[in-house]
Amino acid sequence: MNVHARPDGATILLREDRDGIALLTLNNSAARNALSEELIAALHAALDAIGRDAAIRAVVVAANGPAFCAGHDLKQLTARRSDPDGGKAYFRQVMTSCSTMMQAIVALPQPVIACVSGVATAAGCQLVATCDLAVASVQARFATPGVDIGLFCSTPMVALTRNIPRKNAMHMLLTGEAVTADEALRLGLVNKVAPHGFEREAAFTLAGIVASKSKATVKIGKEAFYRQAEMSLAEAYAYAADVMTENMMTRDAREGICAFIDKRNPAWEDR
Repeated sequence: MNVHARPDGATILLREDRDGIALLTLNNSAARNALSEELIAALHAALDAIGRDAAIRAVVVAANGPAFCAGHDLKQLTARRSDPDGGKAYFRQVMTSCSTMMQAIVALPQPVIACVSGVATAAGCQLVATCDLAVASVQARFATPGVDIGLFCSTPMVALTRNIPRKNAMHMLLTGEAVTADEALRLGLVNKVAPHGFEREAAFTLAGIVASKSKATVKIGKEAFYRQAEMSLAEAYAYAADVMTENMMTRDAREGICAFIDKRNPAWEDR
């Protein structure tokens, strides 16, 4: 799916569908796949389309080139310093549109898996943290180095602090130091580390496992996961009890439980 074009005419975001899995590939390696205004819009449009696509059961976000994503396009942002307001309105527009796109990942019915081959910095690290799951090459690195250039990674901080322990997040945010793939695994930023060159295979294997489940059940569970995380303990349990009750009334729950009792594979109807 050609969403937006690079200056050379190539698309900055590619989409390929395989067996119910949508692969979105950031495709602007010359700019280290920076989240330009155009790439943010392309990702958001692709997510909206996938959310309406009944054939898609999981999503993998990968990138071409040595960098997964280098964060915001600083050249694009700096070019607006000459605006009458010094670029303030444009900066707010870009940060807001990026935050809205990140929230679209969380709100998407299908689980989203980041597949990180190289470096993921600033908003690129935010993108990894925002995805529901993440697979990384052993060579991948993760950092929030905005502090090094006088721009604290405040929006990446939102996703990062919801993924890893506070002290570790603050260390990354205050020092700008990168963490290795193995350290990201230990911290909980990624779910699996694969040998370099095999990370996409590992991501598709994981996506295939997710895609094999009832789509209706996964949708219910993903929404509940994020909603309960923002509640108090008592509120979360009350909410989750209501969700499980409604889930029990679905056709797939009835089928899945009967299949388990009968020792057979369930036949999902995604409802």
